[in-house]
Amino acid sequence: MAEPRRLPGRPRDTTINERALASTRELLVQRGFDATTIQAVADHSGVHASAIYRRWPSRIELIEEATFPGLSPVSVEPTGDLRRDLRRFVRAYLAAFNAPAARAAAAGLLAHQQTSKRPRPPELYLRVSARPQFQDILRAAPPGSIDPAVDPDDVFDMLLGAILTRTLLFNALARRRPMERTVEMILRMLRP
Repeated sequence: MAEPRRLPGRPRDTTINERALASTRELLVQRGFDATTIQAVADHSGVHASAIYRRWPSRIELIEEATFPGLSPVSVEPTGDLRRDLRRFVRAYLAAFNAPAARAAAAGLLAHQQTSKRPRPPELYLRVSARPQFQDILRAAPPGSIDPAVDPDDVFDMLLGAILTRTLLFNALARRRPMERTVEMILRMLRP
């Protein structure tokens, strides 16, 4: 049996991505958004800056992927029980936004988005967005349980706003049962 043909050059280091992403998360928590630069990540991770730039064209994209890698499809797999599925979705989404690195990055990423001279294409945001999973949950809901006149994107935007508010102002908004309250409001918006 013939051995697989080796490509010339050094073998690809499969640990580079995770080392850079882990270092990005650590730096965000330890030093903050502004200090989390490509060079700082390179120094902290032992990954050369050029290798990081080959994978992420900017520090913003690196920070976004490190902090908001998207929700695990398993954690939000639709069952058809709208209330239960929304509760699991909101719980997973809150957990993603409440991670220490995400908390450290959220305000800086929002500020960057507001001041950026070059708008980024929507497909870049869909890569880290939970919008597709939310839409899957709505599609799996029992017939007649969602008002057809309601735009699911509007409801998702409202949900995202609630989660961002809880993330950015968590001390000021210490309310009882915030997840249940959020789920109930989303259900009210969706019902016929």
